[in-house]
Amino acid sequence: MIDFDTLEKGQVIGSKTISVNRGDLVRYAGASGDFNPIHWNERFAKEVELDSVIAHGMFTMGSAVDVVSEWVGNPAAVIDYQTRFTKPVVVQDPAGTNPTDQPGTEILVEGKVGALDAEAHTARIDLTVSVDGTKVLMKSQAVVQL
Repeated sequence: MIDFDTLEKGQVIGSKTISVNRGDLVRYAGASGDFNPIHWNERFAKEVELDSVIAHGMFTMGSAVDVVSEWVGNPAAVIDYQTRFTKPVVVQDPAGTNPTDQPGTEILVEGKVGALDAEAHTARIDLTVSVDGTKVLMKSQAVVQL
């Protein structure tokens, strides 16, 4: 359990690297029902002027908040979560390998305490979410009830 009184603004709560490959995108499409071809069809993605297939925005958003859920130890403690999508997460062709075996695109996530509310006993966690040094989510913030 997190001790609210030991938290400080700017404190890092954790980080992780999320690897997403095209097999992950197909599985996510099946689970979410989002079969938009920009998430699985290279030809279609390029026809609509994308560099390649891109990860689902909700996949990226949901994967990023795991840093917060794991830190607090209870996903239900996350009482608010918001973000802005700024850049697509491009998932390149695995070039002849089994798409489920290739490592995929790495999404880097770091969480820091952005604000504390002693009266409400909440912490706002600011997430930095990037791929190859480029932020793919902006103003990504989760509020945790402690």
